[in-house]
Order: sequence, then C-alpha cells, then structure tokens
Amino acid sequence: MVLCLAIAVAWPTAHAAKATKPSPEKSEVSEKKSDLRDLREKIDTLQKDIAAAEGSRAEVADQLKDSERSISQLQRELRELGDERGQLQGTLRELGTQAKSLEAQIAAQQAQLADLLYQQYLRGSPDSLQLLLNGDNPNQMARDMYYIDIVARARVNLLQQIEANLRKKQDIAARTQDRASALVAVEARQKDKHDRLLAQREQKKATYGKISAQIAAQKKEVGALQRDERRLKELIDKLTKLIAARTERPRASSKDGGKAARSQGAAALEIENAQLPQAAPAGSFVALKGNLRLPVKGTVSNRFGTPRQEGSNWKGLFIRSPMGGEVKAVAGGRVVFAEWMRGFGNLLIVDHGDSYLTIYGNNDALLKHVGDSVRGGDTVATVGNSGGNPESGLYFEIRHQGQPVDPLKWASLK
Repeated sequence: MVLCLAIAVAWPTAHAAKATKPSPEKSEVSEKKSDLRDLREKIDTLQKDIAAAEGSRAEVADQLKDSERSISQLQRELRELGDERGQLQGTLRELGTQAKSLEAQIAAQQAQLADLLYQQYLRGSPDSLQLLLNGDNPNQMARDMYYIDIVARARVNLLQQIEANLRKKQDIAARTQDRASALVAVEARQKDKHDRLLAQREQKKATYGKISAQIAAQKKEVGALQRDERRLKELIDKLTKLIAARTERPRASSKDGGKAARSQGAAALEIENAQLPQAAPAGSFVALKGNLRLPVKGTVSNRFGTPRQEGSNWKGLFIRSPMGGEVKAVAGGRVVFAEWMRGFGNLLIVDHGDSYLTIYGNNDALLKHVGDSVRGGDTVATVGNSGGNPESGLYFEIRHQGQPVDPLKWASLK
C-alpha cells in the first residue's frame, strides 16, 4: 500500500529594519514640504493684503462668508471621510476573503490529518522491537518502519500547519474587529459632519433670505462690480508675479559660479524645480487649445466679452449648473489659490504653467488645497452659488499673463 502526501505551505519571513542615514530622497521630500508651506504662507499674505486694500468697507454678501467657508470645509472633510470609509470597507472585504480561504485551508488540513490517523489505525503502530521479535522479512520490516516514520512526520507537520493557520485566523479576526471599529467611528464622524453641514446650509439660507434684496441692489452697482473685478485682477497679478519669481529663481542661481558649477547645473536645476509639484510640462496647456472640455455640464448663460447688466463686460463664462455637481480641472496643473473671496465666493485657481491660469468661482465646496497637483478631469470643487450669487453655477475664466482670454476659443461646448 502506497500513501502519497504533498504538503506545501509558504509563510512570509519578517525582516528586521535597518537603521540608515537620511537619504537624499527624504531630504528632498522635506525641502518640498518646507517650500510648500512657504508658498501657502505667501498666498495667505497676498489674500490678507488684498483684504486690507479694501479698507473697512464691508459688503452685504460678506455676511455669507463664514457659512460658505464652513460649508466648503465640511464638504471637503465629508469627501475625505467617504474615501476613508471606502478604504476601510475594501479592507474588511479583503479580510473576509482571507478568512474564508483560511477556513477552507484549515478544513482541508484537518481532513488530511484525519485520513493519516485512519491509515495509521488500519496498519497499526508496531514498534521496531516488536517487528524484530516477530521474525518478519527484514526488507518488509524496513519498508514498514519507513512508512511509520513518514506518517509520523507528516502528522507533526500537519499539526504545526493547522496551529499556525489557527493563529493567523485569530490575527485576521482581530484585524477585522479593529477595522470594523474604525469604520463605525468614521461613520459616526460622517453623521456629525453631515448634521453640521445641514445646519450651516440652513443658516446660509436664512441669512440669504434676509439680505437677498440688498445683495441684488448692490450687485447692480457698477462700482461693486468694478471692485470685484479689480480685486480678482490684483490677486491674479500678484499670483503671476509669485509664480514667475519661483520659476526664475533656479535660472538665476544656475548663472552664478564658473565652469565647475555649470557642470552640475542640470542636476541643481532639477532639484530646485522639484521643490514644488510642477504646474505642467512647458507647452502642454497651449497644445490643448480648442480641445478642452468645460469644467461642468450646464448652460452657458453669459459669454466672454458680452456686456454685463451691471456694467463692464464678462471676463469669462457663467455656466448654469445644478447645485452639488462636480467641477473638473480642465487640464493638469497646480492649485495656487483655494479660499473664499468677496464677489466670487469659494474660489479656486489652478496654474498650468507658461503663465496660464484657470479660475473657478462661486463654488459650493473647494476639494483641493494650495499646492495640490491636479490632472485634467480631476474633481476640484462642487457647483454652488457662493459669494451672493442668485443662481447655482460656475464662473470660469482662463488667463494668460494676467489677461483674460475667451474660454470658448479653448473649450468646446459639446
């Protein structure tokens, strides 16, 4: 009688972590974080300077500022919690799959052990002395002893595997419990944030109801519109100078020094430019002219260059769109402004390189931070009516070297 046993179990090996000196990559990451903080501080200073330039004059729509800022922040946090919840649910599903697979493996090993014990029972368990005293054929005795040894070792091996798998099952159960508890905590935070969001929306609705007539009257003032446009222009001019200064800095540093410095110029330039996420490769935004897609789906109710009821002409587009819809970045770049601004509500600006900026105003929520890299099609905000706008939609501009250009020459309405 021949018994064939095939047992293969692979276990991960733990490797001890080795203490190493900080690598150049870690140093570069630290520089990037430091430079990003510096950028955010400079942009925050720009915003404060613009606010100070306004003097003490307040507008009625400013009463909505705190609610609209809070709504934006709560929505961003809810989205982040939603992502975290999705990851936890994915982990729980994966752990459940692992647990089922492990249970099947343990059941198979237990069945194999039972079969071994049964085979051993059928053949008995004579010891070597008993076999010798029985006077059996020496060759048969050797075969029997070899078989007994195989069965004994296989049984020990199986028992060890079953014990290890049971420990692994306990570990999976503990991790599952831990992730389930984390999921409950995230869902509780989601509910709290959602309740606060609803409260803020009610507060905004009540405030807007009280001052809507005043907002409408103030928006009809040519002076108010001109102040809004001037405020945005000042912000864009300062952002453009800040971006240009950061771009020129590596060039200036590479001009210093002799031939020895120039021999390392390319590497130094790469490191300097890596201190912030790159806006986009040179020429990439221009190459998209005529092929961009508008940031939101909706109806273009006001077009670039057409007269505004309040005076002046439209510097961009207003796209009517339902509240809460996703606002997409039209191309890859880097967020250089994400904050509430008088006249434009929750405002986001993306730098695409080559002195091109895209501007997204009147958002309900801003989902990106200053310094974040974005790709074309990434969701950067949600549609709203912040800034005292009477209807839901998105205000969208494209600027080159600070000057507005017609978005419809860049993007298709299809």
